[in-house]
Amino acid sequence: MTIKDIARLSGCGVATVSRVLNNHPDVSGETRRRVMAVVEENGFQPNNNAKRLKQQAGSSILILVKGTQNMLFADLVERLQALLGENDRDASVHYLDEDGDEVGYALRLCRERKPPGILFLGGDLERFRQGFGAITVPCVLLTNTARELGFGNLSSLTTDDRAAAAQVIDFLAEKGHRHIGVLGGNWACSQISYRRLLGCRDSVERLGLPFEERQCEPCRYSMAESYAAARRLLDRCPELTAIFAMSDVMAMGAIRAIRDLGRRVPEDVSVVGYDGIPISDYLVPRLTTVRQDTQLLAQRGVELLLGSIRRPDSSPVHDVVPCRLIPGESVADLT
Repeated sequence: MTIKDIARLSGCGVATVSRVLNNHPDVSGETRRRVMAVVEENGFQPNNNAKRLKQQAGSSILILVKGTQNMLFADLVERLQALLGENDRDASVHYLDEDGDEVGYALRLCRERKPPGILFLGGDLERFRQGFGAITVPCVLLTNTARELGFGNLSSLTTDDRAAAAQVIDFLAEKGHRHIGVLGGNWACSQISYRRLLGCRDSVERLGLPFEERQCEPCRYSMAESYAAARRLLDRCPELTAIFAMSDVMAMGAIRAIRDLGRRVPEDVSVVGYDGIPISDYLVPRLTTVRQDTQLLAQRGVELLLGSIRRPDSSPVHDVVPCRLIPGESVADLT
């Protein structure tokens, strides 16, 4: 199979396919997903960069990013690359669709490039459980916990997603909100979004708030899909006075949907996000969000990985990085 074959099967131009395969950022998420679906389905392995790959083999740290539209990961990638550079380490960044098999892709890259280590940004624990045993190099999973998996070469860093989500619902309840919707994510039990959903349920049960399945609407981590999901949620539950979006990107899509439905934020519907990406400070209204410490995540992630590379027999580390709720202007006080 050639790049021309991939272009034909995906309906994209050859130049676009080349940009996707070389991880250029100027490709839409939908186009990247379409091309990578063809690549993965046909087991395509590009060879036009063979010389560069040979030069990098065994030296570049792999950074595998789960999802193409996650702005938190964009911030993390920048910080990781800078920190690795300060330690005289090259980094090779690879993007997968958020539904892609990051473990299978990592295994293929290990065979091709023989990297000294891998940083995973996001991950499905079920995929790790089923396939990670074939990976032997030191790895660190960021933003999800691998503690329960028990792999000797896999450390992890995450925030306490369940507790943070419960804090969001507590905050909204303190402001007088009783009818709260939850937007976004994949709610399989191995996903981060599921733990956030559990936190929401912990809070509403403790507070005695009404909370039914109809108040929850899953969607992918993108503005376009969260926009559509927010409209579905509000059409189904017009009584909602607040929405907790499981990422700031989703919160942005939700705010636009609320406005297009002729309602106001926060006067009619309040919105809370999750991640605390820099742009959340510049939205109108300024977004209330749970801020993850990307600097600390990146710093500890690099320290753990390089330490494991230097000491392959060291035990894995599974830490929780603090996060905090940042009040903004997107939540109305109904008390």
